[in-house]
Amino acid sequence: MTQFPAAASENTIQSRGRVSDILEQTGLRDDFMAVEREMLDRISSRSNVLHDAGVYTVRAGGKRLRVLLVLLAARLGTYDFHRAVHPAVAIELLHAASLIHDDLVDHAASRRGRATIHHTWDRNVALALGDFLFGLAARELADEPDPRIIGFYVHAAQRMVEGELHPVTQIAPFDQACAQYFRKISAKTAVLFEAACKSGIAVCGGAADRIDAMGVFGHELGMAFQIVDDILDMTEAAVVLGKPAGNDLREGTITLPLLHAANRNPDPRLLAVVNGPVEADQVTSLIELIQTAGGIEASYVTARECIARALAAIQPYADPLTFQALRNVTAIVIQRRS
Repeated sequence: MTQFPAAASENTIQSRGRVSDILEQTGLRDDFMAVEREMLDRISSRSNVLHDAGVYTVRAGGKRLRVLLVLLAARLGTYDFHRAVHPAVAIELLHAASLIHDDLVDHAASRRGRATIHHTWDRNVALALGDFLFGLAARELADEPDPRIIGFYVHAAQRMVEGELHPVTQIAPFDQACAQYFRKISAKTAVLFEAACKSGIAVCGGAADRIDAMGVFGHELGMAFQIVDDILDMTEAAVVLGKPAGNDLREGTITLPLLHAANRNPDPRLLAVVNGPVEADQVTSLIELIQTAGGIEASYVTARECIARALAAIQPYADPLTFQALRNVTAIVIQRRS
């Protein structure tokens, strides 16, 4: 592996619980940390503001599941970190850029317990940083000789933008509302997981059927990830979420727990969310109603169904160690609290 310049992020990585366990079990810890250092190296800019805001964004961290997926997917081919590092860095830069833009659109004050870029600096800096990170991701992919990789990422970026223009606009009929919801989260979240998995195996020589299988795994995992994210918005305290609990309801955003609850109990208070944001003093009682109607439990069932499809797709192709590592990733997604 190439020797990379040192950078301070090891404490963040050591705090990642089960992700750290997977890295130790698969021998990917050093490579995972190298990706983090490469990300910090990439955001160097002649603009001090862009550099500082970029470092702030990268060090906000998260579990880096998409990076982990690139590296694990690469194990299903002939593993070569020097090839896998480019899509691993690019996927996280693209993800970070999308979050900055999402926060702008949503007027979010915080993410992961930290002030958002536009609150720490201003809207113009946030816009510039998001564009800068998109550009860095593109430059990273330009160093990858396999043209399929940039195709995976361009497709994901296109779908993510399109997804922002297709909100869920109805609660009933249930099947139609769910179709809108699944299309939304496929574009918002799942396509990036899919791109990470497909690029990781493709750069390391995986056959077409294995690339397709990893794509299914990534997409289904991403769907489960977003469903759980929407559940946590209603079940976790603000201190755990790093943002106000019940934020989706406050903004009038229709998610799966609400759809399941309204399907089981067509209470007018649930159906009224389609008309717009919920008043702050009504959020707690509405969440209790969703929980009582079984919306949370039913949504977890849907998420676990996604996970089952994800694992079934890769079982014929993955060696036992990598399959177990990917199974552990799915457990992190289902069991996470933030």
